[in-house]
Amino acid sequence: MDQRQAAVSHALVRAHGPVRLGAGVLAAPGMIRLTRPDSTGDALPVWPDGVTPSLLDEHQVAPVPVERSGETRRVLAAVLKCCWTDLSVDPWPGDPAPVELVLDTYRELIGRTDDLMRNWARGALRRLHDSAWVVMDDGVVLLGPRCALWPVEAHAQLQELVRRLPEPERPELTVVGDADIVAAARAGAESSRPSGPAVAVAEPLAGSEAVAGAEIFPSAEVEAGAEVFAGAEVEAGAGRVEGGAAEFDDLLGGYDERRRAEMVAAFMVVEHAAEPVQEVRFAALRDPALRRTLGEMLARRGRTLIQHRDRWISGYDDGVAATVGALHAAGLGADAAGGLGAHDAGGPPGAVRGPLGAARGPLGVSERAVLTLVLVHSVAIPRAEGLLPEDSWLSPHPTPVEELRRHTQLPIGELESALRTLRHAGLLGQVKAGEEAGGYVPGPQFHRLTAAARRRLQEELILAAGPNTPLATAVLARRSAK
Repeated sequence: MDQRQAAVSHALVRAHGPVRLGAGVLAAPGMIRLTRPDSTGDALPVWPDGVTPSLLDEHQVAPVPVERSGETRRVLAAVLKCCWTDLSVDPWPGDPAPVELVLDTYRELIGRTDDLMRNWARGALRRLHDSAWVVMDDGVVLLGPRCALWPVEAHAQLQELVRRLPEPERPELTVVGDADIVAAARAGAESSRPSGPAVAVAEPLAGSEAVAGAEIFPSAEVEAGAEVFAGAEVEAGAGRVEGGAAEFDDLLGGYDERRRAEMVAAFMVVEHAAEPVQEVRFAALRDPALRRTLGEMLARRGRTLIQHRDRWISGYDDGVAATVGALHAAGLGADAAGGLGAHDAGGPPGAVRGPLGAARGPLGVSERAVLTLVLVHSVAIPRAEGLLPEDSWLSPHPTPVEELRRHTQLPIGELESALRTLRHAGLLGQVKAGEEAGGYVPGPQFHRLTAAARRRLQEELILAAGPNTPLATAVLARRSAK
């Protein structure tokens, strides 16, 4: 696999989350392979030099926000308590556990039993599933592949956390016992496990410049940022973590320990920060030579540096975004790039990242319609009235929910679902105004648009807001002339 193919693979995994690999298929450089007993596996990126996104706290840089982060962390702790039954082995993959046992553990942890608590916990489980921290299927939950990234040094702290979590009070006799649910999950996993390769290797469409229409790949970081651990089965049994090929050693090997740490810190910050960061705070952003090396590191993952005056952030490389867009347009998606699986802040068109860093795939029609309405009312109209700078995609002018309901034919439930998806992906932000909800504005993923992506988005907004205007005619004429 050459560097171009590896970059596309990283972009696809960033958009779709960990994706199944066929038996014997190797992970791309910079990824680990989580191998199952049947020799299939999952590939997901690793952080350089073992540095985790918690580094952002050390530098006082705000990460991409997670909705209801406190509940989400507590629910993940409850899942760990229920699934990590043998503390003498690594947490991943653990054992399957009934969802009801997890909910009871969470209830015991927070000391509340009301329906609101239960709804919060179920919402947190969905967010964790979407971001591949857990895998849910038919009333059973299992630790997701991202838990395999917990460093060994953290296992002692996790063990102490599990010991301190309270045991839930559950009746001895239930309609279906916990042990029976777990046994059924194990049996179902064995019977559904394929006998042949899970995914065949296919060459990515390298060099293709096709980009799918009005799709946005801004990040949510949508790291987003919006990824679903698609097709995941709750499988029990042993698994092993296999390290992949080194990715940055040739680039960082010539630096001393201090410079190398500065390079890795800048890499993590531009990849995971919610806003562009000031170059004066990081040597690898101030120094042109170091910044060039940082750009090469990002390029190996299909990313590029984006400058906002004296601030920097990362986004998808336009060529890689075009290739990923072509894969989506061809209906190949994650399976095309070697069974690997793009989207976080400012990425290729049409993918959305989950709240903790996993993606859902291309945006649906409802999400696109709602996002377009918010861009029209929060950006296009204020810009036409001279209230916004011409090049800004962020706006202090929220679009009220009543305005969205008035201008869309979506049912209320579908509208709320679309808003939730876009909010979790970082494509929309919610603004409060006193006791009432102020409305929605474009989210932080729009920081991650390259100049070419911003231009395409501008053209798509022109076509959406005024398809019969002279500007729209000029856009269509220019495109047809290419």
